Amino acid sequence: MDRVLNKSNYKPRIVDSLIEKNLRIFGALCIEGPKWCGKTWTSLYHARSAFFVGNPEGNFSNRMLAETEPYTVLQGDTPRLIDEWQEVPSLWDAVRFFVDESGKKGQIILTGSSTPIKKGVLHSGTGRIKSIRMNTMSLYESGDSSGLISLKDLCENKFESKLLEETSLSRLAYLIVRGGWPGNIETSELDGGNLAISYMENVAKLDLGELDKDIDYNEHKAKLILKSLARNEATTVSNQSILRDIIENDVESISKNTLTKYLNAFDRMFLFNNQEPFSPSIRSSLRVKQMEKRHFSDPAMACALLKLTPKKMMNDLKTFSFMFEALVERDLSIYAQAMNAKLFHYQDYKGNEIDAVIELDDGNWCAFEIKLGLNKAEEGASNLIKVCQDVVNNGGKEPLLKCVIYGVGNMAYKNTDGVYIIPITSLKD
Repeated sequence: MDRVLNKSNYKPRIVDSLIEKNLRIFGALCIEGPKWCGKTWTSLYHARSAFFVGNPEGNFSNRMLAETEPYTVLQGDTPRLIDEWQEVPSLWDAVRFFVDESGKKGQIILTGSSTPIKKGVLHSGTGRIKSIRMNTMSLYESGDSSGLISLKDLCENKFESKLLEETSLSRLAYLIVRGGWPGNIETSELDGGNLAISYMENVAKLDLGELDKDIDYNEHKAKLILKSLARNEATTVSNQSILRDIIENDVESISKNTLTKYLNAFDRMFLFNNQEPFSPSIRSSLRVKQMEKRHFSDPAMACALLKLTPKKMMNDLKTFSFMFEALVERDLSIYAQAMNAKLFHYQDYKGNEIDAVIELDDGNWCAFEIKLGLNKAEEGASNLIKVCQDVVNNGGKEPLLKCVIYGVGNMAYKNTDGVYIIPITSLKD
């Protein structure tokens, strides 16, 4: 099938530059991420031909062709998109061989919304196939951030204070519940959460069964685990705590092995985008906690599981704060990726915490505190200074950047202690 995308209708994504760069370096790319985040659309933008494995035409003849003659479906103008490759796992090894044989860069773009079991995959693809994680849209990509302030510029100490248009609490609640799926951006406040609700219902009801056809997943157990994760969004809750949470909220219990089995399956479906723990220095004397901060790929997923509407969230500001933190950290992970950097969080055994840490490829790091309103920003800045100083006193490196990101307010400025105070609706990569 030829490429059908009209480039003039394409809404640019931050990951575009990363795809272009890696097409020059690797023979093939694999664009991975949750369903409906725009993988196929973005890959089509960069491709010159395409083959859709899941096309139902001709009684799914495309899938049969991929299974019987995988090398044939790779033939076409390059870069050539192979969409939903995981439906025929043997395509992975065919791509690896195809790339080796051609010796050329930028030959194939694979997309997938789940990772197949290793059965049928013989080679890792290391050095031939570069995997790139794609997520739902950040506020800048969806047009809900002005982008007047660049994270990259902040890291280079390029900044001017600004008065900005204020975002209301109700608007923030809507943006969280709506999520960042490209097809949902223009949805009304009344209907904004429906896509995420449908997504999460299908995960338990249909998607798990399609992921591993030889494993008998239980829909009720899947829902219990997902709801517990939603209640613990943006926290470092342990697996043991999730098990206790399930028992407290339902008559049914789940074993450790069962929980692990379901978490692994959900992870293979790219439902999660957890923050790994950050260690400031190999010479630091601080003992750092090694627990990931739990995140769904989009906070709207957690809202859907908890049946949170914008109005409900505004009546529960504690929950609102956790979901807002998740929104900010979703965006920061996308902006960091564009800078060849990575998002972490920090906790030590002295009770110190930093909501978000971005580690740059040169070893420098940036510290972020997240607050729902501007009225709490200076409090967040004071805590950030205290924790960062403790890191330095214990042998760690001084952060390149200290920043408080908030939701409701109309100012972007650098305070007298050198901490940037920035609304999320003004930020971009």
